[in-house]
Amino acid sequence: MRDVETREPGIRLGQFLKLADLADSGSDAKELLEAGTVLVNGEPERRRGRQLQRGDVVQVPLADPVRVA
Repeated sequence: MRDVETREPGIRLGQFLKLADLADSGSDAKELLEAGTVLVNGEPERRRGRQLQRGDVVQVPLADPVRVA
């Protein structure tokens, strides 16, 4: 698992997917979320605007889990 530093204590999931290099663009993030393949703390998440907090773990297929730091 790797940590990705954020400037603010919270960040939206769509933004985090791009920051963590899990999605190349906002449209790629949207496709991942619509497909139901993104997990936040082990639970499926489809909301691009979901607020993540430090310590949350985000997973997408074929990538190592990433923690908000």
